[in-house]
Amino acid sequence: MKLEDLLAIFPAAFVEQEISTERYVKIPEEVIKAFESYRPSPLIYAAKLRDYLQTPAHILYKYEGTSPTGSHKNNSAIVQAYLAAKEGVEALTTETGAGQWGSALAHACSIFGVNLRVFMVRISYLQKPGRRILMELFEAKVFQSPSQETESGRKYYDKNPDHPGSLGIAISEAVELAVKNPSVKYSRGSVLDSVLMHQTVIGQEAEQQLKEFGMENPDIVIGCVGGGSNFAGLAFPFVRKNLREGAEIQFIAVEPEACPTLTRGELKYDHGNSAGLTPLLFMYTLGKDFVPPSIHAGGLRYHGMAPLVSHLVKIGFIEPRAYPQTKIFEAAEIFLKTEEVLPAPESSHAVAAVIEEALKAKKEGKEKVILFNLSGRGFLDISAFDKRKV
Repeated sequence: MKLEDLLAIFPAAFVEQEISTERYVKIPEEVIKAFESYRPSPLIYAAKLRDYLQTPAHILYKYEGTSPTGSHKNNSAIVQAYLAAKEGVEALTTETGAGQWGSALAHACSIFGVNLRVFMVRISYLQKPGRRILMELFEAKVFQSPSQETESGRKYYDKNPDHPGSLGIAISEAVELAVKNPSVKYSRGSVLDSVLMHQTVIGQEAEQQLKEFGMENPDIVIGCVGGGSNFAGLAFPFVRKNLREGAEIQFIAVEPEACPTLTRGELKYDHGNSAGLTPLLFMYTLGKDFVPPSIHAGGLRYHGMAPLVSHLVKIGFIEPRAYPQTKIFEAAEIFLKTEEVLPAPESSHAVAAVIEEALKAKKEGKEKVILFNLSGRGFLDISAFDKRKV
């Protein structure tokens, strides 16, 4: 990955973070001020779920649904919009699957006065009109992808105007706009090292909050994975404990069976987008041309995976699992009826693994501590739950 390749796409300040080898990167005061409306997010003890499952396991979840647009995505969006504004970038362009990243970046750009153009995967655009409306309320321009706005989009649109789209195609469209217009830069919501770093505010808070419950380390850390940002955000500070402090924490990354990047993908160099416009990344991938089925967990429909998450899976630090859509919706209903929070379809993958591990602890009679990231709330995904048996 060459420096000039990155600078052609991203704001220079973002690239500086991406290539940094510093152990810690200071959070700018302007970003901290923007975080104050929802951070620290709560760490909640899931007592009602525990009682329902009759398990000796202690279940705790970091609830990122308290952010302005309802997911963990705001953590990186605010940083990236700030860096772009400080640099004088006129507009950012990005892709979004379920709309969580697009709405988070739209909110962040509205704070710092940056224009935004979003390419939303067509099937999610149609399934999740609420997120499109939210982005437009923050004055972002939203296009169905594949669109007729770019050469990358027209390649697919002309063949099939009803093409369901993919994150790979949407990324291609967003990157193309940035490459062709010097006043426009691209913003990425997952996968890259710096995005994962921005999200570690989740795990660093959880480290401190666990102590308030009289707990030092969890036994198991769980998160859903699409590109890797919410999982890494919670897990990486605890991975450090395994690497440097001799802890023996188990890490479980849950993906959909319909897009099994970690469980069935190949670890190799691949482009992050369908058109091959991005630098090559060494990651687990289903191939840049992979078009996943139109599942409701749109945020997990990505062909690749964060290189850092991929590496930890390869060396055995992270256990990947893949679940069917029916299983995760059943888990979401249980969580709603017990904890009274409707998780997003993406986050419901983590809930399903939590229930599985809690029942395993019950069978073994072990008092384990299970920590997971409830990365987003599901109110804007309510139509998906109406079709949950599809």
